Amino acid sequence: MPPSLLTNDQKQQLWADFHARRPTRVPMQLDSNPRIFLLNPALNTQGYTFEQAAGDPKTHIDVYLQYQLYLRTQLNQYTDLPTGIPDVWPVNFNVYNVYEAAYFGAPVQFPADQVPCTEPFLTEANRQDIFKVDIEHPLENPFIKKSFAFWHEMQKICKDLKFQGRPVRLVPWNLCGSDGPLTVACNLRGSDFLIELLDDPAYADRLLDFIMRAAILRRQAFWDYWDNKTDRGAWLADDSCEMLSLETYQERLMPLHRRFYEATPPGSLRVMHLCGDAGRLFPVICRELGARLIDTGFPIDLGQLRRQVGPDVQIQGGVEVSTLMQSTPDQVYQRSKEILQTGVKTGGKFIFKEANNFPPAVPLENVAAMYQACQDFGPYPN
Repeated sequence: MPPSLLTNDQKQQLWADFHARRPTRVPMQLDSNPRIFLLNPALNTQGYTFEQAAGDPKTHIDVYLQYQLYLRTQLNQYTDLPTGIPDVWPVNFNVYNVYEAAYFGAPVQFPADQVPCTEPFLTEANRQDIFKVDIEHPLENPFIKKSFAFWHEMQKICKDLKFQGRPVRLVPWNLCGSDGPLTVACNLRGSDFLIELLDDPAYADRLLDFIMRAAILRRQAFWDYWDNKTDRGAWLADDSCEMLSLETYQERLMPLHRRFYEATPPGSLRVMHLCGDAGRLFPVICRELGARLIDTGFPIDLGQLRRQVGPDVQIQGGVEVSTLMQSTPDQVYQRSKEILQTGVKTGGKFIFKEANNFPPAVPLENVAAMYQACQDFGPYPN
């Protein structure tokens, strides 16, 4: 039986009830980006590459619009996100997850059939050079200046552009979140940095502090640039923390994460995203750092996590991407049912989604099965 397809008004009411703490059903969303267009030959019939999109503003815009068209006309049918042609097409400038390493000078690479990446470039011989980077003037950083120049070229193109008969609006670009000091340190130094945590703690702690301070200064610079008109929340990740013991995390990384959160306006929503097996970290992050939205990957026992963090923390998570890509619709439905019946719904602050980051070329039948399970097992008692 196919899932019921809601109108945008019905979806909007579902989200309004969720945010008002009177949810009628668990809402479902899928977090994605243009890679689901670029890496799906059935959609990307022009054969665009990440490198082409990164090098040409017009191509960047076209890729993003084609991606949005797929969301609004196909994928979002089976989520609680809007469908149909919008009055205005919002377009984002995407630098993916390379931005912090590139900010510190790491060269961006474009491997075939994959998202952009950077390679560790700090060696034993030049590892002190990182501290020569001027973090006090973020908007003068070469990577930021180049990116802003690209954004302004996009802005010129979008000014009079229409797509599917509707105007296009370029979204203000900012880098206010952070992928986390440990993760960025590993981006810059590679696995050697994990050894340095133990063998050269003075250097390791100096680098971690430098990266975190740069993120705080960069965020403030973007807030000032946009006159505080962009998101003032506190979005933080640090996936590499999963390689640490809980004790090491609390001693070496948690104070830095606390600084990042505390450098935001009072009342800012503290968000933590961790991919992977981070179940032991989330409870202490919520308890000690005041995180109130946690975005999960896999493997995570979502029911256990709910019992550990309590009913007032928003949890986002769901079906593993490998299941979505490789399983039958019935298997996706059963896995969705299992998750929704773990107790993670308790408190009404659970958002059902992929775990983690929706991949290219997932069969729509599997997304429909996930949405059907959400409709069958996501409702709350009246």
